Amino acid sequence: MEIPEARPEQTCCPIVEFRQYTLHRGKRDVLIDLFDREFIEPQEALGMKIIGQFRDVDNRNRFVWLRGFRDMASRAQALQDFYGGPVWKAHREAANATMVDSDNVLLLRPASPTSGFSLENKERSRTGSNEVLKELIVATIYYFGAPLSAGFVEFFEQTLQPAVTDTGASILAYFVTEDSENTFPALPVREGENVFVWLARFKDQTAYELHVAALARSSRWRDEISEELARRLKQAPEVLKLSPTARSLL
Repeated sequence: MEIPEARPEQTCCPIVEFRQYTLHRGKRDVLIDLFDREFIEPQEALGMKIIGQFRDVDNRNRFVWLRGFRDMASRAQALQDFYGGPVWKAHREAANATMVDSDNVLLLRPASPTSGFSLENKERSRTGSNEVLKELIVATIYYFGAPLSAGFVEFFEQTLQPAVTDTGASILAYFVTEDSENTFPALPVREGENVFVWLARFKDQTAYELHVAALARSSRWRDEISEELARRLKQAPEVLKLSPTARSLL
């Protein structure tokens, strides 16, 4: 009997917003409660994907979230429908009251056809869940002085990724800058950036610390990979340690 070929796992999404919000002191949980209760399902009903929402472990006043789209045209329509619709109008004053700045947004696309998020088997916790998630998501942002070459993606996939996987990281996805014109200018994005962003999962903070210590002991990481990164990058990497909210898919 012929065995059918396994269907390749689908990834999400061709366009991703990486959004970092600076909030007023003490207001992060206020925004998270509002976001997880009111803003997830209405956005997804309009064709967007709410990939993950996080507390920045190192900055109590930072909220980070990821939102995905099928393409830039559908992004424009979905954002228009949501921000012009009843849900945002009902809650925008409460949401905006928590924010100092919401314009720190990177517009990204998967670095390769299979490097997006795999969300097919993910189930979101119900509304009102107070589950405490111990997992840690670490986002690393590399900055370049020019658009990325295929050579750096190859370096990441063949050299850097195996090194961090061997020391305990589980790579979730990796992206490069999407340089299309912003199709919804009412929500600014950072322009003129050339970035490579990769995200990894650790079971908890201790697992991450063991990973960092293992990299520090690795002569290959110190002598080959770190030197190659220093040669290519225009500034030090930005590393965000992110704790998922109760209803985050990641």
